[in-house]
This record gives sequence, C-alpha cells and structure tokens, in this order.
Amino acid sequence: MKISDLLDSTNVIPDLEAGTKEDAINNLVNTLSARLDDKTISAVRKAVMEREGIMSTGVGKGLAIPHGKCKSLSETFAAFGKLRQPVEYNAIDGEPVAILFLLVGPESQNSVHIKMLSRISRLLNSSAFREKLLESDDAQTIIELFQSEEEHFVRI
Repeated sequence: MKISDLLDSTNVIPDLEAGTKEDAINNLVNTLSARLDDKTISAVRKAVMEREGIMSTGVGKGLAIPHGKCKSLSETFAAFGKLRQPVEYNAIDGEPVAILFLLVGPESQNSVHIKMLSRISRLLNSSAFREKLLESDDAQTIIELFQSEEEHFVRI
C-alpha cells in the first residue's frame, strides 16, 4: 500500500485553517466524513485524541503525524493538511507545526499501521520534500508530490 493511494482532493487541505492542534486534527478527521458515517468519525476522533493525550505526535521540523487505531474501521484512511499559520503542538523540538499527516486504521492491522507510520515519517523527514509541500498551494500538486516521492520507496 502506498501513502499516495490514500490521498485525494477530499482529504488534502493545502490551506488548512486552525488556531490549535485540536482544531487542526478535527479538521483533518472531518475530511473523512464522505467515506465514514458519523459514529465512525466520532470513534476515529476519539482514538486520535486519546493517542495525542499519551504523547504529542509533533515529531519536529514543523511536522506532526496524528494517528490512531479504531476497531470500527475496516481499512486505513489518511488526510494531509498544510496550515496557513503554524500552530503550537507541543512538538519534541518545541517548534510550531505547519504540516500534518493524519493516519487512522483498524486495530486488527497493527503491523500495517506501523509500516505506514514509518513510511510517512521517512518521506516527510526529507527537508527538500517538506519544502516542496510548503510551496504547494493545491491538493493535486501535493498528491503528485507524494506519488513522485514514493517512487523511491519499496511498496508495503
């Protein structure tokens, strides 16, 4: 499975507006509403916020990877957001976050979830790739950047 396979124009927000990390996460979870019913969206939101409560998913370099597992999901979902204004996120480097990549999946697919988180982390660890994302102002360009960058990685 490729990260770019999980992204489309409905779940990529190139100009995400949020005043707090909770707003940012909620806005990303809301992009999944076209695919998931209200009860599942609520469960996803709870799972992601509970995970965030354990330890911030702000990994540094202006990046956060909020994630969670939920037994009501049968497949993996993702959303990407580039914030208009970075938000305080309690990241490990103490810097605000400008890029968020949300990943949620079924509890039954723990190894897939971990592999996908690893792939996201490796892709976004590239400062050149992050710069390209920050310079992009439309969803299709962002999706194409992920597709291009993933060509360097072996499929999960």
